[in-house]
Amino acid sequence: MDRSGKAAGAPAAEWGSSRPRAERARRVADVLRQQITEDRFGGALPDERTLGRQLGASRNAVREALGLLRQEGLITRRRGVGTTVVMPKYGHGLDRLAGLAETLAGHGTVTNEVRVAEKVAILPDAVAARLEVPAEAGGVRLERLRWLDGLPLSLDTSYLTADVGAAVLAGDLVRRDVFGLIEETTGSRLGRADVAVHAVCADPDTAALLGIAAGAAVFALERLTRLADGRAVDAESIRIRADRMTLRATLHRGLPPATA
Repeated sequence: MDRSGKAAGAPAAEWGSSRPRAERARRVADVLRQQITEDRFGGALPDERTLGRQLGASRNAVREALGLLRQEGLITRRRGVGTTVVMPKYGHGLDRLAGLAETLAGHGTVTNEVRVAEKVAILPDAVAARLEVPAEAGGVRLERLRWLDGLPLSLDTSYLTADVGAAVLAGDLVRRDVFGLIEETTGSRLGRADVAVHAVCADPDTAALLGIAAGAAVFALERLTRLADGRAVDAESIRIRADRMTLRATLHRGLPPATA
């Protein structure tokens, strides 16, 4: 795709009238959504005619695509003002182990509202299994509402092993990432994390905390983080506003598996 948004070498017929109307609008919306996420337009989009010329699409297809993006809450359209992005999305890389404040350095101010910071005598069985410790070993539970430039971004719940968690509790949980506190208090670097991401509908309590409508889509991120020696220390469940964050990764193709 070239910088104008048109697929390089692709004929305008890609968006042609032979396609069903809804499909044409969806395809245009997919391209525009990607460009908005990559901040190609800044805060305001060009007019429908200009977008149609850039994409090789009809004005009707562009208009319907913009309607889809407005329904998603990604843009707003006002007579005399034009089409503007509701709020910027920020990229969070999944190919590097980093805390939120570290990831968003230079993009805004991250603050943390500490809702829970407590020692737990008995870990839930599922959490203990993730941390690879007996449930009776106990641990520390943290729940923090993460804010970016005054707007809620994510709700993070962490269970840490007892020794690591006790030291983290003594740190600055309002201004620091947990990852940095773990490395500082253990004197060991973090090694790796296993991550799973899926989409869920926000329950009423989570939605209220994140400032979104109940049932709105959020990213649900489950992460188990280990020290460099392989020891599991931090089991997290994170709910991230999908309208404010884009999850990114750079993937490299390896050799195909050997066949017998």
